[in-house]
Amino acid sequence: MITPQLIKPKSIAVVGASDNLGKPGGKVLYNIKNGNFDGELYAVNPKHERIQGVPTFKSISDLPQTDLAILAIPAKLSLPAVKGLLEEKGTKAVIVLSAGFSEMGPMGRKMEQEMSRLAERHQATLIGPNCIGVMNPYHQSVFISPVPEMEWGGAALVSSSGATSVFILESALSKGLAFSSIFSVGNGGHTCVDDVLEYLNDTYEHGRSPQSILIYIESIRKPQLLLRSARELVAKGCRIAAVKSGISDAGGRAAASHTGAMLNSDMAVDALFRKAGIIRCNSRSELTAMGALFQHPRLKGKRIAIITHAGGPGVMLTDLLSTGGMEVPRLSDELMQGLREELFEGASTANPIDILATGTAEQLERCITFCEGLDTIDGMVVIFGSPGLFSNIDVYRVIREQQNICRKPVYTILPSILNAKEEMDQFVQAGGVLFDDEYLLGNALLSESRYVAPVTEMEGVRLKNAEKISELLKGRKGLVDIRTGFELLDLMEVKRPMHLMTSSETEAMDAARKIGFPLVMKVVGPLHKSDVGGVVLDVTTPDAVRTHFSRLIGIKDATGVELCQMERGLELFVGVKKEPCFGHLITCGLGGIFVEILNDIQYALAPVGMSEALQMIRSLKSYKLLQGARGKEGISEEVLADVICKVSGLLTLVPEIEEMDLNPLIGHGRHLSAVDVVIRMGGAQ
Repeated sequence: MITPQLIKPKSIAVVGASDNLGKPGGKVLYNIKNGNFDGELYAVNPKHERIQGVPTFKSISDLPQTDLAILAIPAKLSLPAVKGLLEEKGTKAVIVLSAGFSEMGPMGRKMEQEMSRLAERHQATLIGPNCIGVMNPYHQSVFISPVPEMEWGGAALVSSSGATSVFILESALSKGLAFSSIFSVGNGGHTCVDDVLEYLNDTYEHGRSPQSILIYIESIRKPQLLLRSARELVAKGCRIAAVKSGISDAGGRAAASHTGAMLNSDMAVDALFRKAGIIRCNSRSELTAMGALFQHPRLKGKRIAIITHAGGPGVMLTDLLSTGGMEVPRLSDELMQGLREELFEGASTANPIDILATGTAEQLERCITFCEGLDTIDGMVVIFGSPGLFSNIDVYRVIREQQNICRKPVYTILPSILNAKEEMDQFVQAGGVLFDDEYLLGNALLSESRYVAPVTEMEGVRLKNAEKISELLKGRKGLVDIRTGFELLDLMEVKRPMHLMTSSETEAMDAARKIGFPLVMKVVGPLHKSDVGGVVLDVTTPDAVRTHFSRLIGIKDATGVELCQMERGLELFVGVKKEPCFGHLITCGLGGIFVEILNDIQYALAPVGMSEALQMIRSLKSYKLLQGARGKEGISEEVLADVICKVSGLLTLVPEIEEMDLNPLIGHGRHLSAVDVVIRMGGAQ
């Protein structure tokens, strides 16, 4: 919960205030005093009467009522300070800058938890501990530099780490990004990144709230809250990018399924971000590059014109965009003849448009306006540096003017961070947003071009035989036997081949006569049948049944032999793995023995509806095989999507399922049959 007193306090007290600006208590007081805060400001320090000209109290008990308190005192003193503020002073927001809590071990964790319980009990907001603070247009309660001007409508930065938020901020400001709020939640003992995102969603006001949000997150505490808040913000027009660090796969238990062996918590983060509409970045540089991109108009297409006076960066950007799926379309000599006549001899207009090192501001302006009028171009990238021989001030002024005039986005790469530093600073001061490297801009453009808006449906299908399914799996633990697995498929209305379980040669011969040839014979018992030679395809004679039964029943851990109809066609699979905290991941791809070898899979967080299932299928590298290739019949994507949706419905009905494999699913056209099923329920075997 974010209280109004954190956002717009009428009074602020700095506990542990100092005259020394080299200390957090000194710097935070200085930043508040010299920022936008117009309420009552107090300091608490037993050794002084005034600090930095601010009235100073000996202790918390001497303070008047205080909306927001900032603690810059040792960890061991913080808990009694929080207790006194909440119980005696009616304080509804506390920022704990101090470190030395859960990151230091059990004692620190206990203090942090007690502070959180106090905040919850008194319906207050606790930010931190181990953070840099909070700033917005009303107050700048941070102990860092730089402290940028806060602008309504600018980006919001929400960070788990205090130091990382400073590094992100420095990088962002150098590019010209504007901010409306910065939240550093530190350990997030009471208020985590997910809570801040909920607040930004609940208080969203078009034209005043941030239109873009940058997130650095170390631990996703409340995935469902993050999912709901982000989806709603994106629907309101907000653009969100995030770095998630601290990914590690415990890998402690053996997987019962192919899916369990392949999927991990990092994939769960990917799936969560996709479902939420968040663009995932892998570094601070990528995050701020996306932030810079967000402060341009949305690119409505994938066709880019590159205008430069330096051929090399233009060629490198062309390579990156072209190989990544965007277009740098060639502009014909006939189309560009008029423009070419206005440039110096030797200039190229084919795209990239190279106006040469001697190109002028006027020529650059003409190139931009020309591309603005082309139906074959959706956006422009201008690359313009300096060899240090002359000023770029006129060029950068033209770029800024054109950015304000053009309907299409004009992205600017200004690579001369030393030779043209003064001109770049003026460009930023004039409201410009820039990039200093074509690779970062190129990757940001590619990320946005591949962005798929989150699907609106959030509920999966409801299964017809829900009561019978619940009863069938009720109370089961560990691996589910194959007979129950096939019964479950029947209740789910997922097709499967006729099969019979046998434990003797006589039973195997009888089963073969009932099913008919050709047959598949599989060992029952071992988890991964192919690994132990436990699958025999295309069995066509009674003698072959006897021979293969004798070998299969002798495999270690074998409890029987299954005979089933021989299915032909393309092999696919649908799988499930439950990730702690996140929920169920559903995946699909090519099946059989190629699942882990080719690793051509797509995955999504349950629940999955029809449109999301189709999106997964169409994103497979092997999608053309499903459509049919080289004369071979494919498989209906709607039929496969229906199986995915039914599995999603099963997970809603029976959340205790930990892992599940339908592998392989074999078929052609609209026929798709689950040849094998593996299910592991929560709990011990």
